[in-house]
Amino acid sequence: MGNEAIALGAIAAGVGVVTGYPGTPSSEILPAISKRNSGGVHVEWSVNEKVALEVAAGAALSGVRSMVTMKQVGLNVASDPLMSLAYIGVKGGMVVVVADDPGPISSQTEQDTRTFGLFSKLAVFDPASPEEAYEMIGDAFEFSERYGTPVIFRPTTRVCHGSAPVEVRESVAPPARGKFVKDSKWVIFPRLSYENHIKIEQRLPVMSEEFSGYRFNLLRGEGVIGIATNGISAAYIDEALSRSGEKVPAHKMLRVATPHPFPKRLGLEFLQGLERVLVVEELDPVIERELQRLAGECQIPVTVLGKGSGHIQLAGENTVDSVTRALANFFGLPIAPAASCASAPGTAPAPPARPPVLCAGCPHRASFVAVKRAMRNRQAVFSGDIGCYTLGNAKPLEMVDTCLCMSAGITIAQGLHLAEPDAVHFAFIGDSTFFHSGITGVINAVYNQTNIVLVVLDNSTTAMTGLQPHPGTGVTITGSMSEKIDIATLLRAIGVKHVESCDPLKHDQAQAAVTRAAAASANGVSALIFKSPCIQVTSPGPAFKVDREACKCKLCITSLGCPAMTSVGGKAMIDESLCTGCGLCAQICPFHAIVPITPTEVTQ
Repeated sequence: MGNEAIALGAIAAGVGVVTGYPGTPSSEILPAISKRNSGGVHVEWSVNEKVALEVAAGAALSGVRSMVTMKQVGLNVASDPLMSLAYIGVKGGMVVVVADDPGPISSQTEQDTRTFGLFSKLAVFDPASPEEAYEMIGDAFEFSERYGTPVIFRPTTRVCHGSAPVEVRESVAPPARGKFVKDSKWVIFPRLSYENHIKIEQRLPVMSEEFSGYRFNLLRGEGVIGIATNGISAAYIDEALSRSGEKVPAHKMLRVATPHPFPKRLGLEFLQGLERVLVVEELDPVIERELQRLAGECQIPVTVLGKGSGHIQLAGENTVDSVTRALANFFGLPIAPAASCASAPGTAPAPPARPPVLCAGCPHRASFVAVKRAMRNRQAVFSGDIGCYTLGNAKPLEMVDTCLCMSAGITIAQGLHLAEPDAVHFAFIGDSTFFHSGITGVINAVYNQTNIVLVVLDNSTTAMTGLQPHPGTGVTITGSMSEKIDIATLLRAIGVKHVESCDPLKHDQAQAAVTRAAAASANGVSALIFKSPCIQVTSPGPAFKVDREACKCKLCITSLGCPAMTSVGGKAMIDESLCTGCGLCAQICPFHAIVPITPTEVTQ
């Protein structure tokens, strides 16, 4: 797997400290390092990306090679220290792995980290495959140390989650401990930043020249037309061109593995003698703009086509078919797209699209239902957050009215209260997200005496990204025990007067707790902690079944949206293979038509 290749490449490069916060598609890197760690590498899930980057930076200031991992939206959280670190620099090699998510497949945004490299004036490495990622991560460490600067390593989802055979070198000896040498250059001041800014601008052309000869920046072919690309799109191009046989005209091909600083000399060599260029890349037109700029500066009469000209889609990830169509249009050739499963003879039709949904038995569903039923006669607004519980926005729950970014639900609710003080404003947040950046928002509400109901959905894990531990679990990534931070105690310590915990799967008790929390919010922040483990971690009990004679209303289906429940012949039915035994449907059924399956029935 690409993420495992990055992990093994970092170990082979002698990394000593690895930090991060889980975020798809980057989440598997740290567990892979932890699994292969011989004991010489410190590995940790930090509470958020900013903290992770600062911990890694501290190690790098002492001369230890460090790496920090996150997804593209996590870079937003880490951008404050990273921008300053770009000015201060590092002693040991430091690689910031930022996994981009074109699509987006599991993210709020489609932002392109290559553009952040341009903004922050940091070098960017852009691997095209798991094999290349393994080799390139070592180059990134060496480059970082040579220039005394952190560098960005930008794999995308298809590289992170793609798999390939990789020849793994023997790991180096365990990394030696570093030694921090006191120096005023590590203390950022305006005058120092001004001087370092000049140095950064002076070294960018030097880096560009080095990148023009870098082994993964490839230029091949001849002709008066050209194709420029990067990352996984290069593989799509190769596959698309292979379908056309010998029909494709002679052309030059440029693959850019280091988009910033752009390899100017190599780019100029590519443009010489060309009449037309098609740039195939995902998200921002980074390479396209650089080639246009070079052509303009050097007065090269070439037409550069891509996103700006409408030849490549402006958003979303590329595919073999989309690239095939773009190349067919560019070359004027009938390159046939691959046959889909649905159209291939003798194969089953493609499965229907299914929107994401909370798992059967998910305690978040029970939490949402308790709040919804308790507030059915009140004017209430529900601010959501990033996590599995974002799925509470879908019908029939419809319990997420806003969702912006990590921990914003707490602060959005405060703003909504200021605009609409007569409504009850709920802020839902998960336990891992609460530790990530939710605490500051709660402190703000307490300090400014804002009336909101904080609902912490505590399922004892970081569920959406792969069940990683967090400070509330009392377990680290290595499996060692640590101090377990209690959310209720923490809330009381920062001044929240009403703090109550309950099990959302005990519906009547949970609904009563919501009513009390809503009443208490008239006098400031109140907090309700719904504690129930993720269904992927534990199963509450035996499955349930429907007594079809007693079934009258299908309220269980219309109010819960549980994927284990369907309607057959006008009656509710439970798929026993999906039911986890949470019992929520039985508790809300007014006719007591839902009952547990007995041990005898299970045996049969």
